[in-house]
Amino acid sequence: MKTMTLALGLALASGGLAAHAAEPMNDLEIAHTAYTAGGLDIRYAHLALAISENESVREFAQTMIRDHSAVNEAAGALIAELNVTPLDNALSQALVEGAEAKRAELMALSGKAFDCAYATNELGYHQVVNQTVAESFIPTVTVEPLKALLEDALVTFRVHEQHAERMVASLSCIG
Repeated sequence: MKTMTLALGLALASGGLAAHAAEPMNDLEIAHTAYTAGGLDIRYAHLALAISENESVREFAQTMIRDHSAVNEAAGALIAELNVTPLDNALSQALVEGAEAKRAELMALSGKAFDCAYATNELGYHQVVNQTVAESFIPTVTVEPLKALLEDALVTFRVHEQHAERMVASLSCIG
């Protein structure tokens, strides 16, 4: 029952994010949102390292920290090169708000319950973020270096999604 509730919560959250992503955004808002999403996933990963004792969950978390940090560093360098300031927006704010609630939920768990909740969240999070980047951000972006960064990052994030899907299955979280 808990797994079904979690899955339903993810589906509802995803719909809310998709609705925000449908609102027209400019390049500076897209840059802010992409950076925010990466930063939030890094925070989830640090939480997993602090709580989980499962080696596969810990390895996944380390991968999230490494890969999302690298993308955010590249984004920071691009922002400095272009001498622009990303703009906060409704989607970034929705991501932060949702992440605060999810972190509180995750922090109350331990053992397999935490591992499954973290893995399931990572799968849902990457599904939503990847769809948003592919269908909303990349087609909208007008600055070519930002578009290229998003396209490169999407390749990595799709690998994360597949990894999260395997992790959920290996932990026997759904059922």
